[in-house]
Amino acid sequence: MRILVVGSGWRFLSGISYYTCRLANALNTRHDVGAVLMRQLLPARLYPGRDRVGSKLSELSYDADIPVYDGVDWWGMPSLAFAVRFMRKFRPEVLVLQWWTGTVLHSYLILCLAARLTGVRVIVEFHEVQDTGEAEHRLAAAYVRRFIQPLLRRTDGVVVHSRFDQKTLRETYALTDVPLVVAKHGPFDHHDAVVPEPRIPGGPRRLLFFGTIRPYKGLEDLIEAFGTLPGDYHLTVVGETWEGWTLPAELIAASPAAGRIEFVNRYVADAEVDAYFAAADLVVLPYRRSSASGPLHIAMSHGLPVVVTAVGGLVEAAEDYPGARFAPAGDPGGLSAAIRDADRLVGRRHADPSSWAKTVAAYDELLARIGVTPALIDQELVTTTSSNQTEPLLSPDLR
Repeated sequence: MRILVVGSGWRFLSGISYYTCRLANALNTRHDVGAVLMRQLLPARLYPGRDRVGSKLSELSYDADIPVYDGVDWWGMPSLAFAVRFMRKFRPEVLVLQWWTGTVLHSYLILCLAARLTGVRVIVEFHEVQDTGEAEHRLAAAYVRRFIQPLLRRTDGVVVHSRFDQKTLRETYALTDVPLVVAKHGPFDHHDAVVPEPRIPGGPRRLLFFGTIRPYKGLEDLIEAFGTLPGDYHLTVVGETWEGWTLPAELIAASPAAGRIEFVNRYVADAEVDAYFAAADLVVLPYRRSSASGPLHIAMSHGLPVVVTAVGGLVEAAEDYPGARFAPAGDPGGLSAAIRDADRLVGRRHADPSSWAKTVAAYDELLARIGVTPALIDQELVTTTSSNQTEPLLSPDLR
């Protein structure tokens, strides 16, 4: 099978950049894979992480035998024409589009049309319906709602990470007749190079918040909850401020526990990520809403206990992880209680149930559904990808 994966490139580095690379490498274990990367997503001055655009912060790379076109710029020409030429030279049977932001929609429409003209099947993998920051802007939200429909009408199959996303897509875009597969997010074990540091008897209990600082991340709830914890707790916050959301930084500065909070307010390079997770006893992710979370998968790959709020697709992502404890969203008191309860999980490494092999098996199942004949499918992997559910992965009715 020849599969061309399209997704976020390295210039505007984000969790989708890592996911696109990991997915392509995973599919490459069973198929012939190529990649087209979205290089310049939008004018850099409009990007929340504008100061780091183009900086080399990632050490991850595509497999040596995967041809990569890097990449497509938001203004289209000539990069989009070169991408179409790259696709025709690669001659894929399937085009896989990673969806996470409306900034790529016009480029995806062109690539989709070029693919369909040559008989290539199109799959869209949804990481969320639309970026939360974009959705707050009326014109951006209207643009996506209007112009994603021509893309979806030409889509042969859909991939989502959870039954929550499946339901949200049905409600948002009425995708009732498109074959769909639920494929849980694979592990982010490329960040698992350092053995966690053991807790020192009588030493501080080390909490970690990791990820971009945005309104939906709920960091302000964690700062309030942390102020109620005993004095032997220490919190490290590592993240880049987006959308002008400075409230968490202000709360940290004003907190009576500020002396026990380390604030690293930037996007850290891969070389630093391992060290922050290795130094943590417990990861806390107080999201108020979310479809998926890269930091959650980094924490699980490290085997660290994690307190995560029971929102969106996060329950399904962590429900089989023995080191997870769930907390109510937007409830500092409940979050504080969950952190105290999770203390019993500290000191041992927990097994990560996620697997890229399951993701590949789910893709093969979807390829069979849309009429492309894949290699032999490992049925055991397929039936376990939907957690402990006994229903099949394929869900044409998006139930």
